[in-house]
Amino acid sequence: MADKQIAILSGKGGTGKTLVAVNLAYVAQNAVYVDCDVEEPNGRLFLRPSGISSETVTVKIPVVDNTLCNGCKKCVEFCAFNALAYTNGKLLIFEEICHSCGGCVLLCPQGALSEKEQPIGQVEKGKSGNIDVATGIVDIGQASGIPIIDKLLKDSVLTQGKIAFIDCPPGSACIVMDSIKNADYCILVAEPSIFGAHNLNMVYELVTLFNKPFGVVLNKCMDGDNPSENFCKQKGIKILARIPFDKELGLLNSNAEIVAKKDEKYNKIFTNLLYNIVKEIGY
Repeated sequence: MADKQIAILSGKGGTGKTLVAVNLAYVAQNAVYVDCDVEEPNGRLFLRPSGISSETVTVKIPVVDNTLCNGCKKCVEFCAFNALAYTNGKLLIFEEICHSCGGCVLLCPQGALSEKEQPIGQVEKGKSGNIDVATGIVDIGQASGIPIIDKLLKDSVLTQGKIAFIDCPPGSACIVMDSIKNADYCILVAEPSIFGAHNLNMVYELVTLFNKPFGVVLNKCMDGDNPSENFCKQKGIKILARIPFDKELGLLNSNAEIVAKKDEKYNKIFTNLLYNIVKEIGY
């Protein structure tokens, strides 16, 4: 495993979470970038890894042999997700809502249930300079990408002697919880608006619930009132960095450029941010 895992999260998409994650990986150099935003991974567009290998991720889905099933319905009663139903003398399995717990297979007294491997997405690995890049991609229509995130975070790409930056999905749902469960430190990225402060509060409550040390990066900062900064002051939250609302930065970022690579002033922002994080985690 990596020496330290730093999770970058935000209450919604578009706050600059990936901007922070990929630029931290760049200034750290000897690093790992893990894109857990499996529904819309875009860190690879910035880092442009080479030598990419891909591995399919599967989950186990129950399969019924109706010649053995006697209609006892024990599996139906057991399933908390209503993925099973018995009707017209047959057991029906709704694969889309199955959570692959395997309980129905273990419970069936007739041995009528077995399991098959169901592909749900893939994990890609590559290199961008000295940065190991791991990307999770969930197939369209899948209910959950958690098994893909579990694969990403357990994978050998998280090598010893490197710091790992985990680009989390937006929001505060189960998929985000899974992304931060082993994190040593969390960075919350927030925008300077009332809505931004509301979303900051969502992830603040999440990392507090998980008892994770954390700090905030304020993105798109302008002159005038900043509700997200006010929220941090009210809660006594450490502000790790302020990234300005800047047309040049926005243009570079929209062109999938690593801003810390393209301009010294942005390099300084992210180098100082990395320094502050290193101090916080004692790395």
